[in-house]
Amino acid sequence: MQSDRVRPLTGQNDRVRISAKTDYALRAATELAALSSADPVKGEAIANAQGIPLRFLENILGDLRNAGIVESRRGVEGGYLLAREPAAITLADVIRAVDGPLANVAGTRPNLLEYQGSTEKLREIWVAVRAALRSVLEETTLADLANKKLPKHVEQLVADRDAWEVRI
Repeated sequence: MQSDRVRPLTGQNDRVRISAKTDYALRAATELAALSSADPVKGEAIANAQGIPLRFLENILGDLRNAGIVESRRGVEGGYLLAREPAAITLADVIRAVDGPLANVAGTRPNLLEYQGSTEKLREIWVAVRAALRSVLEETTLADLANKKLPKHVEQLVADRDAWEVRI
């Protein structure tokens, strides 16, 4: 089910695949960061605020709890809250908690690949792609998103009109 808050653009040939689970996890964690309350927040409130199916969100919050990103409290006053300050949690932390490594090729980490002949430099390309992802996702925090202020190098990437161009 697609949320009203997120509408995919046409042009399906440019792809970095972001799973719904990753998208929902980042939205839920950012919602907790934006609330910046010492009081736990009910899963239902997060689901409603972000248009995330509650059952799916509860599984995601479990993954985030297991990774030490969120804490849960039981009882009538219970709910979820961030386990650390939002500035100490990167987008990469959240993604790895719910989907594993940032980049892999057919389930293998790029640095472990081996190619022969004309494709031997392909491993370096995949490692460079991973490094580019890291430069954005490891340097952007939940606090950045919640405060609607991205790191300068990310703002520069987004400011490039070419970044918004859909190529077929």
